[in-house]
Amino acid sequence: MIEGRQYYIDVDGKYVFTELYHKERGYCCGNACRHCPYQYEAVPEPVRTRLQLIKELSKIKSPNAIHSKDQ
Repeated sequence: MIEGRQYYIDVDGKYVFTELYHKERGYCCGNACRHCPYQYEAVPEPVRTRLQLIKELSKIKSPNAIHSKDQ
């Protein structure tokens, strides 16, 4: 595995697999991975819905998101 491409180490010292790693593996493992590109399809409810909501909200609150002047 290639550090920086397939995984990185977060501030807590945990190994985090990237979206590239998950796509190369080809399926959702069900472990609620941070960068799951498969919409957490193997993660049981209610965790799946919570993670999907968090992912959508993070896109909205992203500093790169485009917002109208009213927001």
